[in-house]
Amino acid sequence: MEKNQSEKKSRSPKICGTNYPVSIAFIVVNEFCERFSYYGMKAVLTLYFLNYLHWNKNLSTAVYHAFSGLCYFTPIIGALIADSWLGKFKTIIYLSIVYVFGHVIKSVGAIPDVGDSTVHIILSMLGLIFIAFGTGGIKPCVAAFGGDQFDEKHIDERRKFFSIFYMSINAGSVLSTIITPILRGDVQCFGDDCYALAFGVPAILMVIALVVFIAGGRLYKMTPPEGNVLLNVCKCIGFAIRNRWRKPKNSPKRDHWLDWAEEKYSKRLIQEIKMVLRVLVLYIPLPMFWALFDQQGSRWTLQATRMNMDFGGGFIVKPDQMQMLNALLILVFIPIFDMGLYPLIGICRIKLTPLRKMATGMILAALAFCAATIVEVNVIKTVVEPPPAKECLLQVLNLVDGEVSLHIPEHDIFPDPITSYNDPSGYTSLLLKDATQAMTINITHNGESHNCELNFAEHNIYSLILYNGITCNLIKDNVIKSENGDAFVRFINTLTESNSISIDGTKFHVSGNYGISESLEVKRGRYPDAECVSNTSKVYKLDLGLLDFGAYYTVILSGNSESLSAKKIVDVQPNDIHIAWQIPQYVLITAGEVMFSITGLEFSYSQAPPSMKSVLQAGWLLTVAFGNVIVLIVAEGAGLEQWTEFLLFAALLVGVSIIFSIMAYFYKYVETDQLDKLFSENANESNMCNLKNDKKEKDSMDLKDIPKGTKM
Repeated sequence: MEKNQSEKKSRSPKICGTNYPVSIAFIVVNEFCERFSYYGMKAVLTLYFLNYLHWNKNLSTAVYHAFSGLCYFTPIIGALIADSWLGKFKTIIYLSIVYVFGHVIKSVGAIPDVGDSTVHIILSMLGLIFIAFGTGGIKPCVAAFGGDQFDEKHIDERRKFFSIFYMSINAGSVLSTIITPILRGDVQCFGDDCYALAFGVPAILMVIALVVFIAGGRLYKMTPPEGNVLLNVCKCIGFAIRNRWRKPKNSPKRDHWLDWAEEKYSKRLIQEIKMVLRVLVLYIPLPMFWALFDQQGSRWTLQATRMNMDFGGGFIVKPDQMQMLNALLILVFIPIFDMGLYPLIGICRIKLTPLRKMATGMILAALAFCAATIVEVNVIKTVVEPPPAKECLLQVLNLVDGEVSLHIPEHDIFPDPITSYNDPSGYTSLLLKDATQAMTINITHNGESHNCELNFAEHNIYSLILYNGITCNLIKDNVIKSENGDAFVRFINTLTESNSISIDGTKFHVSGNYGISESLEVKRGRYPDAECVSNTSKVYKLDLGLLDFGAYYTVILSGNSESLSAKKIVDVQPNDIHIAWQIPQYVLITAGEVMFSITGLEFSYSQAPPSMKSVLQAGWLLTVAFGNVIVLIVAEGAGLEQWTEFLLFAALLVGVSIIFSIMAYFYKYVETDQLDKLFSENANESNMCNLKNDKKEKDSMDLKDIPKGTKM
C-alpha cells in the first residue's frame, strides 16, 4: 500500500487526459525564456563590443567566439555535476542562479555611470563567464530532464515533446533577435544606444525561467544521479593505455588496444566505447562547419552594418536583427526537407545516408560563405580603407570663388582644376618618402600662385580646405563607417558669427570665419528642418535632405544674417548594397544546418549504445566549441581582408568536406540492438556452460555420496 502511494506521488498529473505530464509545460516555458535570454543577449553582443567598449572588429569577433566556445565547453561540467552529484533538478536550479547573476553583472556593466571603461570591461567579462557556465551547465540537463518525465511506454509522446522543445528554442531565438536590437537602437538611455536595457530584458527573462522551473518542483519526476558515464569512459580508456604500455614483452597480442582494459572493465563496456570512438573519429572534421555557422553573430552582423537597411515605408531592419532569419528559416525548412525534399530524392532512387546529408550540409555552408564573399566585395566599394605605410589619402574642398589648380612636386594626383563648391576631389593616394613628410603645395587661383607648407603622416586621411582668398587648412579625417549604420556629419561655417546646429538631439557647435565642427554620428533619416541658432539667438531652418546609411557629409553654411543656406558635400559614399542581399547566404547556411546539424544529432543518437548517448552528446557539443576556437585564431592571427577571410573559410570547409566524405565512405553503420543480442547470446552460452559444469560436479558429488554396494 505504501509503495503504491509513493508511485502515485511520483507521477505528474496529465494534460487534458493525454499522456503528457503537466510538468513538461514548466520545462518548455523555462526553455523558451532561457533561449530568449541567451540569444537576445548574444544578438547585440558584437555591436556592444564595438560601440560601447570601443574595441576593433578583430578583437570583438575574437571575444564573441571565445564566449561562444566557452558556452559549449561547460556542458561537460554540467553533466558531471548532474550525473555524479546533484542530479538534474538541483543542477538546473543552482546553475540558473549563476546564469542570472551573469546577466545582472553584464547589464550593470552596460551602464555608463558605473565606473570607467576598465570597470565596464571587467564587469562585462565577468558577466559573460557566469553566463557561459550557466547556459552551458544546464544545456545537457534540461532536455534530458524533460525526457525523464515520460514513462518508458510513452515513446511517441516523448518524441513529440522533443519536437515541441526544439520549437520553443527557435521561438525564443526569433523573438529575442527581433526585440533586443529594438531595445538597443530605438530606446535611448544615458544619451546613447540603450545596451543596459538590451541586456536587462534577457536578465528578466532568465529570472522568469528560473521561477517557472522552480514552480513546477512538486510535479517533476525525479531520477537520482547514477554516476557519470563520461567519467567511466575516460577511466576505462586511461586504464587501457596504461596497461598497454606497462605490458610484459612476452604478453599475447590483443585485437584492439582497448582490450587491454579487460582485466578491470567488462567486455560490454569496452565494446560500447569502441563504437563511440568510431563515431568520435568522424567528429574530427566537424568543427570547421561550426566555425562558419557561428559567424552569423559576428562577421555577418558586421557586414550588415555597412549595408542599406531601408525596406521602404519607414521599415528599417537593424544589422543585429538579421540573425533572426536563421531561426525563422529553420522552422520553415524542417518540414520542407522532411516531407518534401528527402522523399523526392528517395523517389529518384538516390540513397541519401546521414553522412551524405552531413557532407552536403558542409558544401551548402561553404556556398553561403561564397555568397557572403560576393556581397562583401560589393560592400567595400563604398568603404575608404586606411592607407598602408608611407602613404596617406588627400581630398580637396574648394570654398573660394572659381576654379583652383594644385601642384605637388614629384606628384601628379590632381591633374584637373577643382571647381568651387562642387563635390570634393575625392580621396587620392599620396606617396610619402618617409613616415612623415613636409610638402610645399602650389595653388593657382585666378592666375595668381600661392604656396602652402603642409605636413603629412602615413596611414592618415586628410581634407585640404581652401577658403578666404587662398588659405589652407589641412584636417585629419576619420572615415571609418559607423557600425550602427549611422551617418557622420560635420559643418564648415563661412559666416562671421558662430552657430549651433541640432540634428535629432545631436548638437554641433561651429565658430565663425570658416570654423569647422566636430564630425558626429547622426541617425539615418531625412532632415528637412534642422535647427540652427546663431550666437545672436537668430534661428534658422536647414534642409539637409537624406543623411544616408554609413555616409560622411561636410555641410557648408553660407549666406547672411537674413538667410542661411546649407551645401551638403558627400565625402564618403553611403552604403548602397541592400541588406536583402544577405538573404541568400542565410538561406544557404540554414539549409546546411538542417542537413548537417539535425542529421548529425540523429546519426549520433542512432550509432551510440544506450548508455553512451550522453558521451556522444558531449562530443558533439565540443565540436561547436572547437569551431569557435578556429574563428578566434583566424580573426586574431590571419590579418586578412574580410572578403578574403570569407573565401578562405569557404575553401577550408570544402577541403574538410572532402576529407569527411572519404572517412564516411569507409564507415560501417551499426545497429545498437545488435550489441544487446550479442551479449545476451554470450550470457546464455556462459549460463549453459555453467549449468553443464554444475551438473557434472553434482553427478560427481552424488557418486561419492552413494554407499558402497548400493545398486545403481
